[in-house]
Amino acid sequence: QVQLVESGGGLVQAGGSLRLSCAASGRTFSTYTMGWFRQAPGKEREFVAAVAWSGSSRYYADSVKGRFTISRDNAKNAVYLQMNSLKPEDTAVYYCAADQRGLWGLRTVNDYNYWGQGTQVTVSS
Repeated sequence: QVQLVESGGGLVQAGGSLRLSCAASGRTFSTYTMGWFRQAPGKEREFVAAVAWSGSSRYYADSVKGRFTISRDNAKNAVYLQMNSLKPEDTAVYYCAADQRGLWGLRTVNDYNYWGQGTQVTVSS
């Protein structure tokens, strides 16, 4: 069983930055593919970014490319999402997700089998 706990959300003005953290339980965290998703009110949950088990490979949704950076620290069982140049359309609940299989290229909700409870990010204009 894997437990994920997000933190770091909050209210920020457009153009500002936030850093989200996700703390994970589990002795085999270093083998998981980790992802971040977000869900705005009235919309479906959408992919934001993912990082491979080694941390060496990352990929992003086009909407956040160049502004957001995903990273991980396997020694701390943690994954992070640095969000810069935030826009009002980035407002959403952000979720951390894990795929125990360690597969690559995962971009859909159904690809991940563990989820955190989410953290709210609100960007004011």
